[in-house]
Amino acid sequence: MATLEKIRNKAGLLVVVIGVALFAFIIGDFLNSGSTFFRQTQEKIADIDGEVISIHDYQDRVDEMSEVYKMQTGTNNIPEDLMTQVRQSVFDAMVQEIVLGEATSTLGITVTPEELFDMVQGENVSPMIQQMPMFRNQETGAFDKTALLNFLKTIDDDNIATYPADQRAQLIQARNFWLFWEKNIKQQALGNKYSTLLSKAISANTIDAQDAFASTSENSDVAYVMQSYNTIPDSTITVPDSEVKKLYDQRKKLFKQKEGRMIKYLSVDILPSQEDYNKAKTEIEQIREELLASANVADIVNEVSEIPYVDAFVSDAMLDNEAKLFVKSSEIGAVSTPTFQNDKHRLMKLVDKTIAPDSVKVSHIMLGGRAEDALVQLADSLKNVLKNGGDFAALAREYSVDERTASNGGELGWFTEVSALKGLSEDFKNAIFSVPLNEVVVVKSLYGSHLIKVQEKTSNVEKYKLANIEMQVSPSSKTYSNIYNDLNQFVSKNNNMDKLDEAAKEAGYNLVSNVTVTAADQNIGFIQNSRPVIRWAFEHDKGNISEIFECDNKFIVAAVQGRLKEGYRSLQAVSSSLKSELINQKKGEQIVQDLASKNLTTLEAYSGVMNGSVDSVKFVNFGTQRIAGLGMEPKLNAYISLSKVNEVSAPIAGLNGVYVFKVYNREKTNAEFDEKTTVQGINEANAYRIGFQAIQELINESQIMDNRIRFY
Repeated sequence: MATLEKIRNKAGLLVVVIGVALFAFIIGDFLNSGSTFFRQTQEKIADIDGEVISIHDYQDRVDEMSEVYKMQTGTNNIPEDLMTQVRQSVFDAMVQEIVLGEATSTLGITVTPEELFDMVQGENVSPMIQQMPMFRNQETGAFDKTALLNFLKTIDDDNIATYPADQRAQLIQARNFWLFWEKNIKQQALGNKYSTLLSKAISANTIDAQDAFASTSENSDVAYVMQSYNTIPDSTITVPDSEVKKLYDQRKKLFKQKEGRMIKYLSVDILPSQEDYNKAKTEIEQIREELLASANVADIVNEVSEIPYVDAFVSDAMLDNEAKLFVKSSEIGAVSTPTFQNDKHRLMKLVDKTIAPDSVKVSHIMLGGRAEDALVQLADSLKNVLKNGGDFAALAREYSVDERTASNGGELGWFTEVSALKGLSEDFKNAIFSVPLNEVVVVKSLYGSHLIKVQEKTSNVEKYKLANIEMQVSPSSKTYSNIYNDLNQFVSKNNNMDKLDEAAKEAGYNLVSNVTVTAADQNIGFIQNSRPVIRWAFEHDKGNISEIFECDNKFIVAAVQGRLKEGYRSLQAVSSSLKSELINQKKGEQIVQDLASKNLTTLEAYSGVMNGSVDSVKFVNFGTQRIAGLGMEPKLNAYISLSKVNEVSAPIAGLNGVYVFKVYNREKTNAEFDEKTTVQGINEANAYRIGFQAIQELINESQIMDNRIRFY
């Protein structure tokens, strides 16, 4: 009882203690889970209608597309400007997948496994696949379904497991390549279904068809006089602010903008100094002496030239005009006089000449997947069979591990010496250009052992082996440092916005102001690799001046002028262009009124007062998009189509000036109105337009939070 009494007396204290303990437990759990929440927030690269894209998922997709690009182009490295395009393409694809997925899910639209199978290997193979060079017949260029099915068989999991580890890695890479395109084909099919559903809801009728036919069935030849709006100074025209505001309100939807930054920047080209040019000229003369004295040109070329030495003969058809003139006028061993163009020195040496076929047609049986001794034994055995009259094509189908060519009797196609060297190996190149027709030889390459047979050769032509040196004059480290140090000193002395403008002008730097950049922009104007400057601008406030950025071949210093909120561009930001448009309208009204008061009746009379000559244009109809020599003038199109022949028009105010015209000839086309065909044409055009616009509108209406600026 005493204990219970103590508990009752301390009840208030116990409630507090228990409350604190519970709070500690809850807040501890929140903080633990919160660490995950904050980590997820930090890793979020985008949010599309509430669906989060993490940096890891996004980067995986970027890596996937990069590998596909490397496989398609045969390169190991992707330049940064192309990587920028890859990242943007991946982001656009992920956004479209999400918003289109939402729309099609609501409508119950799907792509079934049976449909996908039909598009990748059935009766209706996707054009994406049909256009891939690896699935085309090398002779006819037509899609080869057998090549496709052989490829799919090769990248099957069970088949891959039978290959050695080194070849297995290549096959896994090929399978990943295929899976990438299979996903894209499915996504494209889903988009097509959605677009088709919408486009079928809009169909042209008889009136639409008649109108479309009439707009292009009658062409007019026109003589005209034009008075440009530039003939009246802008300063003579008054436009009230109220009119600019009224036009802004009418057009406001056109001025929608994303969040952005207004910046100013100065750029300095990183160019060679005169000292660099002099040094490069001395070097190219020294290299010329080395080429004259040395027979081993490959090492010299590979050491100094941007273009590696190619140990192959080429016909003059593969040479540019300068090289062609040199080889035809020179003896073996001759070295050209250095030439200089676009900051690049060029030097050539004629290494050798020969008379030989320019190209040869080759078939092969590629052997692999066996031990070296077994490969040698099999190659010798097959060679003996062929010597005794064996069928090369049949043996290729049975023994070749190159399934892409085996089904076609081992046919590889036509090779020049250069393409043979790039495609396989020097031994392969030497063999196919030395072996007699239809004789079989064994050659090794990185891919295995090949039994090679040359089926055809082109006629003999004169061919040349040429050493070609191209050496760009680049800024030296000294020049680079001088340019950087000068700019750095300038920025240090003028480290605020007030000083920057005037100081840049005095120092001879080009300062560009009022440049708008958004988080999605990859470059500032045409300055390549300037994304880091944009990222800096989004990380700093108004008035900040950046460090020196190196963007491609320029140094950039930027300053933040202001922040643009997401929404609509302000009246002040667009008033200049709106005012220019209104000024032109008033000029048009003034010119038309002045001309009308003169009661002129001929084009010649109008040309005298409009300070213009009589010109002409043919084949103008209502549907003409751009009138030759005048550009887009829709109002003029309409008036010409409705005017009478040989009647001088009244003055008409267009977009670029005031026009007076006369139709001197009008002819109908020979085409007869075909309602069914015209309706079909309109519907096809609408389907394409609606398909693109519908998906784009889904994206426009989505809530997209793009955080890529934090990562790239």
